[in-house]
Amino acid sequence: MSTLDATRAELALAVLYLNKAEARDKICRAIQYGSKFLSNGEPGTAQNVDKSTSLARKVFRLFKFVNDLHGLISPTPPGTPLPLVLLGKSKNALLSTFLFLDQIVWLGRTGIYKNKERADLIGRISLFCWMGSSVCATLVEIGEIGRLSGQLKKLEKDLKNSDKYQNEQYRAKLKKSNERSLALVKAAMDTVVAAGLLQLAPKKITPRVTGALGFTTSLISCYQLLPAPAKSKTA
Repeated sequence: MSTLDATRAELALAVLYLNKAEARDKICRAIQYGSKFLSNGEPGTAQNVDKSTSLARKVFRLFKFVNDLHGLISPTPPGTPLPLVLLGKSKNALLSTFLFLDQIVWLGRTGIYKNKERADLIGRISLFCWMGSSVCATLVEIGEIGRLSGQLKKLEKDLKNSDKYQNEQYRAKLKKSNERSLALVKAAMDTVVAAGLLQLAPKKITPRVTGALGFTTSLISCYQLLPAPAKSKTA
């Protein structure tokens, strides 16, 4: 593949990536929490960027609650333990509720919904829902990583006389385990971010800590949304 062809392929991947509403939302999220880190809750340009980007992101999330509502009523993969099923469904329900209530918050911020006190209360409830969904996601990932670990150990015993990394099934499960581990880190950090936004421990989880963790989880989300690179053609 020539340099020009490689450049075209990379640009095509960039276009594909940026065409995703979810990817643009996560980029805006990185800007939002990066600004929160810089401002540390103090008035100024960084805080203005934080607030304006937060409001702009709510437009990307309009009707997004339908996604998790669909996940809530969709069947789970066969063989999934009941506790993980219940945790997964709870995560879907809480996240869907957060996204639905967040639309009312957006209506309040834009002045369409006039009851500011109620809008603020709904906003706080929505953040508790997001924190709850992040806790559920953390527990789901811990359980799934445990299941994958057991499956990998079993495969290692079966492949003890051969190179396990040459086995396609082993590599696939190892990749899945790594993806789950990254998702676990993200969910755990998002739980702390939600606690910071709710000011549950303002002395320990300062706006700067919230901003740093939120920026990190935003970068993880951006990475998770990257499209698979196109395989180069061989002659």
